[in-house]
Amino acid sequence: MPQQRPNVVIVGAGFGGLPAAMTLGRAPVDVTIIDRQNYHCFQPLLYQVATAALSPAEVAWPIRHILRRQSNATVFMAEVTGVDAEAQTVHTGSGPFRYDFLVVASGATHSYFGHDEWATFAPGLKRIEDATRVRRSILAAFEQAELAGYDEARRRLLTFVIVGGGPTGVEMAGAIAEVARQTLARDFRRIDPRTARIVLLEAGPRLLPSFSERHSAYALRTLTAMGVEVKTGTPVVRCAARGVDLEHGRIDAGAIVWAAGVVASSAAQWLAAERDRAGRVIVRPDLSLAGHTNIFVIGDTASAIDETGRAVPGLAPAAKQMGDYVGRLIAARLAGGSLPPFRYRNQGTLATIGRRAAIVELGPIQLKGFVGWLFWSMVHIYFLIGLRNRFVVALTWLWGYITFQRGARLITDVPPPRFQ
Repeated sequence: MPQQRPNVVIVGAGFGGLPAAMTLGRAPVDVTIIDRQNYHCFQPLLYQVATAALSPAEVAWPIRHILRRQSNATVFMAEVTGVDAEAQTVHTGSGPFRYDFLVVASGATHSYFGHDEWATFAPGLKRIEDATRVRRSILAAFEQAELAGYDEARRRLLTFVIVGGGPTGVEMAGAIAEVARQTLARDFRRIDPRTARIVLLEAGPRLLPSFSERHSAYALRTLTAMGVEVKTGTPVVRCAARGVDLEHGRIDAGAIVWAAGVVASSAAQWLAAERDRAGRVIVRPDLSLAGHTNIFVIGDTASAIDETGRAVPGLAPAAKQMGDYVGRLIAARLAGGSLPPFRYRNQGTLATIGRRAAIVELGPIQLKGFVGWLFWSMVHIYFLIGLRNRFVVALTWLWGYITFQRGARLITDVPPPRFQ
């Protein structure tokens, strides 16, 4: 009777889980991937889906298709409900899965800082469903303003509030400004979309706190030139259907976008593990869980310190590196060897502000403006999955750059008008 091969269960097929699975492609193991979605999503470009520049199919790909040539990989679409570390079993709504090695890469979701009820009025951007919901709310606000019968209602509907001045908030603010000032400028008869008010709120003292002060100031100048109102040192105390309340005042709005923070998935609860303030599981230098050498936590779900003593950031490149490392570590252990502790290689930080402006910080490479935007575009096209998607996205961006048009301006599940 042939000996059964070890089974590696990977929870989540995002930027961490997918590289882990692919790295184990030649290892003498069976790989089981469990994800509640059937697709892998390129989250850095979700804001372009939310602002009608790209369609969902251009930033997401079926997991089964990606792994179709990896004969030792099996994909299940299921929702994880818990983990029994002693029995080495992952529990899902579709039944249990036993593992010899477990890799938890379940990502993160929006953090509303104890006010989860705000999610109803201020969606964030983590999944395709989030992006299409935001797109619907933005485009529907213009449509409802066209129908509104008095100026006060139009002004409210044409006000867009973005909460959070990190990369996602900055990118969303710039993109909505372009939609209003350029894409939709001549599409309506009773309203002028160019009069739309776009407000970016940041609780901290400056935009893009993970970037240098010089680039933060550049982002502020660029957004201001695009007609975006930037308010720093302005925390939101309440989100509601008709706008946001601030510590001093209120802004009535037709649509609100949340980009203010993230919190890890429920992995720490599943594993009964120590966690940090953001809910991330605290892991050892080899990304394993304390007391369980066969359980690894990676990506946005993990709070990790690499061998140099640096905190590993919650970025896509970091998750990719962690997934690749864990895959190689499992293969090495099965071969009787090991690997040194995980070491994060900083691949820089990037953010785009508009169709001709971006900032890049990559060690000695410091770029901004149009050159930064070209670099940002090439990097994101390179990391897309599949030659077809790279070509389609590049062509879409080129067409949009020349014509100012956005082709994915579809509204589905139309909400009722909100004039009052």
